[in-house]
Amino acid sequence: MKSRENLVRLKQFQVNEKRRQLLQLDMMIAEFERMAVELELQITAEEKKAGITDINHFAYPTFAKAARLRRDNLRNSQSDLAQQRSTAESLLGEAEAELSKAEMLESRDTKIRESEVGGRSAMIG
Repeated sequence: MKSRENLVRLKQFQVNEKRRQLLQLDMMIAEFERMAVELELQITAEEKKAGITDINHFAYPTFAKAARLRRDNLRNSQSDLAQQRSTAESLLGEAEAELSKAEMLESRDTKIRESEVGGRSAMIG
């Protein structure tokens, strides 16, 4: 029943890989959030310095325009990552269910082997 042991190890690896991917997505989302907040502070400071908050004004600071664009791109990327995270969560759930099934099969096979070995030793004794 070596194949069952290998199957369990494979499923454990897959679950660990899915957890790692989920953690990586969480870290990226948090980093994008931190960067967006930092850009927001820079935009506010630039607008305060220029005294212009209307982005359609001809003298609106170029840096603030660029920072707004970058911030918006980060927010869009965050949204995409959140969708990827949702998919990764469901894949993790599936992988955990497959691991559980594999572990139950291996446990059942182990009990069968033990009972067969126990039965043989009783017949020999």
